[in-house]
Amino acid sequence: MKTLIALAVLVGGLGAFPDDDPETMMITLRPRAGAEAELKTVIAAHWDTARRLNLVRPEPHVTLELKDDARAIYYVDVFTWRDRDIPDNAPEAIQKIWNDMQRLTAPRDTRPGLDIREVKRIDR
Repeated sequence: MKTLIALAVLVGGLGAFPDDDPETMMITLRPRAGAEAELKTVIAAHWDTARRLNLVRPEPHVTLELKDDARAIYYVDVFTWRDRDIPDNAPEAIQKIWNDMQRLTAPRDTRPGLDIREVKRIDR
């Protein structure tokens, strides 16, 4: 029984992290030229993987597609980690997706290709 509990904790089934210090993130991703479709797939995979591993709260979550002043597409993804320690201890599956995000993004004008910010919800 102890082995099953330990395994459940490792894969997030019982929660490897406490659920008392959530962290809401806004991630802006500017795709490299021609990488828009692949980046959209990677963003969706990030959410699906984080949900499957029980790393994020189910709400709020929104992914937006926008255009900058030059009409170039970029994406904004907003979600909440169950606990702010999760990104510093992210599982390998999530780290792989982060590497893909880095590979598929590029700086544009004076803005970084991948911009990660903690935000505060004010709708509560």
